[in-house]
Formats: sequence, structure tokens, C-alpha cells
Amino acid sequence: MDINSVIAANYSENEFPACMDQTRRWSVNRPLEGLTVLDVTPIFRNTLVKHRALIAAGARLIVGRSSMIPCDEKIVRLLSDNGIRVVDSSEGQAGEVDFVMDCAGAFNHWKPKVGYVELTKSGVSRYEGCDRPVFVADSGRIKKIETSFGTGESYFRAMKQLGYSLPAESKIVIFGSGKVGTGLLAYASRNGLKPTVVTMPETVNGTTRSLADEIVDCNEIERVAAVVADAFAVVTATGVAGALSHPVLVEALEKSGAVIANMGVEDEFGPGMPAERVLEGKKPLNFILEEPTHLKYIDATMALHNEGAIHLLEHPEAEGLIDPPAEMEEKLLNITCERGVIGDEIREYI
Repeated sequence: MDINSVIAANYSENEFPACMDQTRRWSVNRPLEGLTVLDVTPIFRNTLVKHRALIAAGARLIVGRSSMIPCDEKIVRLLSDNGIRVVDSSEGQAGEVDFVMDCAGAFNHWKPKVGYVELTKSGVSRYEGCDRPVFVADSGRIKKIETSFGTGESYFRAMKQLGYSLPAESKIVIFGSGKVGTGLLAYASRNGLKPTVVTMPETVNGTTRSLADEIVDCNEIERVAAVVADAFAVVTATGVAGALSHPVLVEALEKSGAVIANMGVEDEFGPGMPAERVLEGKKPLNFILEEPTHLKYIDATMALHNEGAIHLLEHPEAEGLIDPPAEMEEKLLNITCERGVIGDEIREYI
């Protein structure tokens, strides 16, 4: 089956208005004509709408995969069957590429002629001292749609798929109060749970205060250990490798009866926590789903990632880490709100 047929069979255009707009525009002006693009967005069915936009732009597309980022093997085969080369991050760079559109810095060892476009904040540290410009898609407003709405929803969808129900009034402990943590908190509150948030006090905002049943300072290890001891569920969303690696906390988590999961790209528990004690061996829980984040929530993020390549191409003077320009995000947000199925849901939050 070809890519267009898979997209048409599974999605309506109001689920991906931003990538659809790119496909239509770029098929006419072909801004990436003749340029080679390595795209490392996690390979799932909904990623195909992003790939199609890049191909419409004239790019010679290569898709990258990494052992630290789960993927759908069926879609990997589909890409290969449609003549799109898939490479592994463990391989050395074979041939020149113009852009590395990375995720979690998995391909930072490849050297593009123009620059990098990084999808996540967790990958930025891998680009310290980089001699090419790095457009950081996660630095703007748009990523909030994916992380605060899509990732929060997908945790509960994944738990249901695994057979875990989260009864109303049960205690859930959420580590982290960033975009992902806030999304988890919002959905926990919406589902009638009693959420405790473990975080750095200085990062707590009004939303966290209004939705959390309790807020605990992550530096107060004994208190943190106490709150996980009687939790029904524990989920991590700090974005920091080894954030929960303190021996006292590891012991408390191991002894608790909680259902424990990770929603970050990194192993947030550290080597002291046995992988078998955490759902899916510490991998991001939502990646067990056929669609880890619903397309309607990730469309604008993927479109912004694509736009990063155009921005670097049009700004050869760029250097260092680059935040998405406000006007670029505003355009994509307007398309999402006006043409997308989630317009009413997200409008007041962005």
C-alpha cells in the first residue's frame, strides 16, 4: 500500500490541517527541491503526514530510527516498500545530507550541510558547542498542544490498553510539572483522581496549584518516598535521566504497590531501578500504542519541525540554538484552530 492510501484510510484532513497545508503549498513552490533531509520523528502511522509534506517540498527523504525511540515496524516496512531509505542511529553517516531533523539528539553525530532541527528539549544538551545552527521546535508555544493535551491523554489510553483502570479518588503521583506533567495532571483531575505532583517548587504555576491535591518538593526525599508508598499509580515526566535515582526513593518505589510508568524519553529512574518494576521496561508508556499521540494533537508540532528546515534554509546567517519565530507559530496555530478538529479545545490555552 502507498503512503497516500494509508493516510486517506485512517485520517480526515481536519485531524492534520497544518501538515496538509504544507503539502498543498509545497507541492507548488517546492522549497526543498533537490535537498536531502534526514527525518528522525518517531516512526508511527501518523508520522506519514509529516513525511508526505517533506516529499511534496521536493526533499530527498531519509528516515532515521534509534534504539532509544520506539517505532512501529509495520510503518518502517511501509516506508521501505515505498522507496524511502530507513537508517539506524548506530550506523555511520553514509553520504551528504542538508538537514538533520532530529529527535532527542539521536543523530547529532551526523553532520548536515545546512543545520539541525531538534524536536525535543531533551535533545538540546547533545548540541552544546555545535558548529551548525539548531532550530529547537520544542522551545515555542506549539509543543504544548502535543505534550499537555496529547501526551496526558495517551498515558490513560495506554494504561487502559494494558488493562489498568484508575478508579476515581485513587492517588496518582506525578513527577514533573512541565508540559507533559501538566498534561498528566489535567487528565488525572478530569478523571476524578487525587494527583500529587512532585516537582521543584519554583516551577509550580497556577494550573498546577489549582489541579493538584498535593504538591511535594522533589528535594525532600523522605517525604517523596512517603507519598509513593501508598500511591495507586506513579508516572514520571521530568525529562531528566536518573531524576528518581536516589536510593531511598528507588527502595520506596520498589516496595510500593503502585503501578509505575515513565512518560519521558529518558530513563528517569536510573540503573538502580529494575526495568521489570516499571511498565514496558521504563520505555515511554504511550509508545505501546499504535498512535502514541493522536494525530490531531501532534500535527502542529510536526509541521513546526518541518518549517524549521525552511527557516534555516532562508537564514544562512543563523547560528546557535534558535527558537521558533512567533509569526511562524502564530500561522500554524491559526490553521490548527480554524481548520482543525481540536480548535475549540486548545484555543484558550495557547
